[in-house]
Formats: sequence, C-alpha cells, structure tokens
Amino acid sequence: MEVDLHLHTTASDGRLTPAEVVQVAARKGLTIIAITDHDSVEGVSSATEAARPFPSLRVIPGVEINTDAPDGPVHILGYFMDYENIEFQSGLKALRHSRELRAQKMLANLEGLGIHVDWQRVQELAGGGSMGRPHIAQAMLERGYISSLGEAFTKYIGRKGPAYVKRARLSPVEAVEMVVRAGGLPVLAHPADINNLEALVAKLKGVGLVGLEAYYDGYRKKTIQRLVGLAEKHGLLTSGGSDFHGLGSADETPIGGVDVPFYCAERLISLAEQREVLTR
Repeated sequence: MEVDLHLHTTASDGRLTPAEVVQVAARKGLTIIAITDHDSVEGVSSATEAARPFPSLRVIPGVEINTDAPDGPVHILGYFMDYENIEFQSGLKALRHSRELRAQKMLANLEGLGIHVDWQRVQELAGGGSMGRPHIAQAMLERGYISSLGEAFTKYIGRKGPAYVKRARLSPVEAVEMVVRAGGLPVLAHPADINNLEALVAKLKGVGLVGLEAYYDGYRKKTIQRLVGLAEKHGLLTSGGSDFHGLGSADETPIGGVDVPFYCAERLISLAEQREVLTR
C-alpha cells in the first residue's frame, strides 16, 4: 500500500499537522500522497516542504470541496490545482467563512439544548484552518457533554440532529468548474452511496470531471468493481484513499490503510503531465 490520495490535516478538520501526516506516510513507506483538506489548501505548502527530507515520497496538492445536490451532499476532490490562484483562493475563503457562520448557528442551537460550547475554544481547535463539525464535537467532549466524538454527531450535530445547521455550499457542477478553472483535475469523492450516481457522473464529466474515488475506506470488493466499471464506462480515472482525519476513533482507517492500486496515482500524474499542469 504505497498510495493515499485522500488525507486531512489541521488545515481543516484533521488532528495531525501537514508535517505530521507526511512523517507518518514516510514512516509507513508510502510513495505518493495527496493533502485534501476541506475547502482549504493551506496545508499543501507545509506538507510539500516537510516531504523534502523524504525523496521517495511525493505530495500531490489537493482539496476536498463540500457541495450539496438535490439528493444529499456530494464531495469533489481536486488534484494538481494552481492552489495559489487568486480566484481559487477567494472561492475557498468564502466557503470557509460559511463554515464559521454555520458553526456559530450550531453553537446557538446547542445552547438552546442546555449545552454550552465556547466559540473561542472552537476557534482554537480549528487553529486557523477550515472549521468543521469535528471541532465542535471536540469542544463538547472536553466539556463532558458527550463520551465520544461520534456521539456528538449521532445525538446533536449530525444531519438529523437537533443542533444541525445547513450551510451555503456550491453545487457539484460549480465545484468541478472551480477546480478546472484553477487548472486542476476534479474527482468525485466516496461516490458509492450517492443517489442517481450515473446521471450525476455523466453531468459532471460534461463540465470537467476526470475520475471516481473507487478505492475508499470500508468499500468492499463488489462496490469497488461497480465503481471501477462505471469509471471505465464513462472514460474516467479511478482514485482512492483513507479519508484519514486522525480523530482517534478505534475504527478509523489509518494513513495508507486502503489498498489503492499504484496505477491510480500514475494515471492521475500522467493526465496532469498531459495537461501541462505540472509545468506551471
């Protein structure tokens, strides 16, 4: 297992810094990883710098953009974007701002349930990165309102929880177009449970989608085969990764814990080379 193309850091809702993620990946013998924080590329430069002492490890710049579709949330992974592009950075900044507004509303809802979570502490846990519900969950855990991070989602801030709040998001099409405008390669993240998947894939390919994440945490052989077949049918690449956050749960897949075929990374890099995004 040499490849992990879906990793989160403290630049969003991960618990390890970009440098720590790189160090773990290098120690495990991985050769290609991608930093894909939610609505943020703030960890890419530091991860790339941290990888310099490890010549056998390559860091691909990435992002994961959360979107909403009529049938539920859809996440778009982007690879090899010009992550310093002003328009791209501005778009991500707007998404991160919407995350903060959402978090404040959820804290207000929790207050109405008799659960006081300090806004300043949530900000501290986010560490200046892209704020997410795990930061609220961590603050709740510290105050003793819950016994595990998962309990925060199942009881309070999950999609069906009493404190849940929607936030302003892009559509999947808008997210794909955003990555393409920044010169990147968009891939549909963990797509197995998306309703009307094939119709969505066809629609997104029309605006620049290049791949499906077929190898993912918990996906069984039958699911992987279905997604690989769908990718082949539509002329798309396949990708994969652990979706590691480092939240400390016993069932979390570790860095490099998903068996992603090496050719997935090779084909992604080859396409980037063909489109000359590696020569910028």
